Amino acid sequence: MKNLFYRSVAAVCLATAPIAQATAMTVQPVVLDLQTTGRDMSQVITVENTFATPLPVELQVQQLVLTEDGVKLTGVDPGDLLVYPPQALIQPGQTQAFRVQYVGDPDLTESRHYYITVAQLPVKLPEGQSAIQILYNFQVLVSIGPKGGKPALAVVGSTIASDGAGHSTPLVTVRNDSANYGYLSQGKLRVVARDAGGKEVLRETLNGPEIQQRMGFGLIGGHQVRKVRLPVELPTSAGTVEVTFSTGE
Repeated sequence: MKNLFYRSVAAVCLATAPIAQATAMTVQPVVLDLQTTGRDMSQVITVENTFATPLPVELQVQQLVLTEDGVKLTGVDPGDLLVYPPQALIQPGQTQAFRVQYVGDPDLTESRHYYITVAQLPVKLPEGQSAIQILYNFQVLVSIGPKGGKPALAVVGSTIASDGAGHSTPLVTVRNDSANYGYLSQGKLRVVARDAGGKEVLRETLNGPEIQQRMGFGLIGGHQVRKVRLPVELPTSAGTVEVTFSTGE
């Protein structure tokens, strides 16, 4: 009898790197932005086998629901994305390209979001042989927005949150007034903290690359309101914190 262990690497909205890696395979990119029409309806995911043995993989699609705290898995493939090939056996040291194309409603009224799970499949062992197989799953975030328009992200609230271990960070509420999704990493976040007496004790600005490196892409869906905890250590839990977002346009 063989035992299977699964390890997942999620790209999602807080992915911190453009390439997902494990000892078994390398997947890139981890975020796809597709259009409903035109040449940007499709993009390619590449999977490299860094194992010394053949790597069987399967790509599975499921739609996401964006919530105040992040994303919710639906487990449902609505048929909006065509993935070819859906399965492949990748030889050691080789790379396989998988084309992802949007084939859903061309007249979207609000952004849609999906996970494509790149799943390593178990290998059939000879009869009577037992082994432990560690299987890796990588989740690639795919987003599609309506034609035209831009995201309209704004911080509409900010408080100080403590983790119980003496660490305090800003907890912000971000609202998107557009039907198109956007990323916090496409702009700047300015943080200003004051103590209980109103004295400024911290001022810090995170630019796009810093946001992506420290907290990920920061996906905000169309007409979504989302709470995001920022990776900025505040000197005190007393007082106030003010956070603003700007695109630099």
